[in-house]
Amino acid sequence: MREAVRFADAVSFVVSRGVTSFVEVGPDGVLSGMAQQSVDPESATVFVPLVRKGRPEVATAVTALGQLHVGGVAVDWARFFEGSGARRVELPTYAFQRERYWMEAELGGLDAGSLGLGITDHPLLGASIALAEADEMVLTGRLSLATQAWIADHGVLGSVLLPGTAFVELAVRAGDEVGCDLLEELTLQAPLVIPEQGGVAIQVAIGAADPTGRRSVGVYSRGDGGGAGYGPWTRHAEGILATGAETPVADLSEWPPKSATAISVEGAYGLLSERGYGYGPVFQGLKAAWTSGEELYAEVALPDSAHDDARRFGLHPALLDAAMHVALIDDGSGTDESTVLPFAWTNVALHAAGASALRVRIAPAGQDSVSVLVADGAGRPVLSVGALVSRPVSVEQLAGSGGGGGLHEVVWRPLAAAGVGVGEGAGVVEPVVFEVPVVFEVPVVGVDPVVGVRSVLGGVLEVVQGWLADERAGDGPLVVVTRGGVSVGTDTGVDVCVAPVWGLVRAAQAENPGRFVLVDVDPAGGVFGMLRVWCWLRVSLRLRCVGVRCWFRVWWRCPLVTRRRRRCRPLWVTVWCW
Repeated sequence: MREAVRFADAVSFVVSRGVTSFVEVGPDGVLSGMAQQSVDPESATVFVPLVRKGRPEVATAVTALGQLHVGGVAVDWARFFEGSGARRVELPTYAFQRERYWMEAELGGLDAGSLGLGITDHPLLGASIALAEADEMVLTGRLSLATQAWIADHGVLGSVLLPGTAFVELAVRAGDEVGCDLLEELTLQAPLVIPEQGGVAIQVAIGAADPTGRRSVGVYSRGDGGGAGYGPWTRHAEGILATGAETPVADLSEWPPKSATAISVEGAYGLLSERGYGYGPVFQGLKAAWTSGEELYAEVALPDSAHDDARRFGLHPALLDAAMHVALIDDGSGTDESTVLPFAWTNVALHAAGASALRVRIAPAGQDSVSVLVADGAGRPVLSVGALVSRPVSVEQLAGSGGGGGLHEVVWRPLAAAGVGVGEGAGVVEPVVFEVPVVFEVPVVGVDPVVGVRSVLGGVLEVVQGWLADERAGDGPLVVVTRGGVSVGTDTGVDVCVAPVWGLVRAAQAENPGRFVLVDVDPAGGVFGMLRVWCWLRVSLRLRCVGVRCWFRVWWRCPLVTRRRRRCRPLWVTVWCW
């Protein structure tokens, strides 16, 4: 006790003799901490205290045994666990071959069947429900690029659309549910744009059977989620389901057909890309093409990655879409620069399901329509289309169709130059005649839009209310003329101060039929440039004194002013010379 302890030297000496494990028997772990400072930090030496201050003794001692075991010290575990009922269990061979500890969730209460719905087992439709007390049915599903990634390969003019062939697939599947084997007709009314994020809910509504067995069918969609806050349903397609599908007489067993001339398909999808079709790998199925007179022939196939999906479809929409690409490239001249989409299908019948490769024949079937016959590799019919009509589509139609935007649009037609009328190049133009035409021209304001809108709407409201309250106006119409209130073409702008006038006057028109007429003119042109020769006469007179009645063709050029029962202010009026 009188000499130096030399603790560090003692630890180093023992370690140099091959000792790698130290057990501290004492009231704490002070010596273990000191010993760790006496050895190389990179060494595998283990220092384990059996007891630690402030910690449960049993837990600390068992932990020390575990540390010694891990460090390579032999521990008699059989003796340690003797009488405890412990037993050995097998461990996974390595870390990634294991069973989950947590119990798997019971999904039985979440499937469509447990909710009282029918299970359709279709890639686009998840459930069906038959309506009570009605011979009707609804099929439901959800579309998104996350669950139906192949749809992302169908781009048109910069938008991802559900292909028109998918609407055919949905309608045919609906027919299977109610025993109808023929899609007698299907008209597409609006493209369905699939958003990059989220998805859309879809419904296929099947109507009750009529006396001939026909049923109506419609395809609808709306934004993800359902509920009142997600907007109304958009109808994308409607048609008729029927029975009596016939197997086509023609077959494609002879392939390629005799006297057919091959068409080069090299670079075909580059050509289609220039016309606005952004086809990805799943839709680039055109492999070979031929022409024979007015008929076109083609071979199409899905990539191997889509074969599993194809087995679940009646006919994969991407494969049927590719079957019609030969009609888009035609002879490869590329003279047609328009972008067209399927519009109307007639007499569509599915004869076999699950195909992944097809032979195709496209033939004229009347004005602006073609018939389509597709067969498998042996020439057996897979699907037949009696007639298919396509229509051009524009960027503007798709831009406003995030679930809406139809192939039909409202267009403005200029009045014929020969006189006041409607139509272009018509042989006979019927003039537009108003019984008591009185015109109010909405003034153009050059102020801040917020102030301008309030000022213009306030002035028009006073005029409209005054016109309705004035007994002298009778039942005659007030013609409200605006400049740049609506967009007539892509190159014309809209005056934001004047545009709200159309909404205000339309509301007045709905409440007072025949009392108001809206006319918009070119902001740069004259107010009455569309009328015949006219002249303006300004006359200052007191209406009370002069018996001017509305049966004269008098045009009010300024807003109506306040009138009193016995006294009228002088007004500037404009007389139109016939």
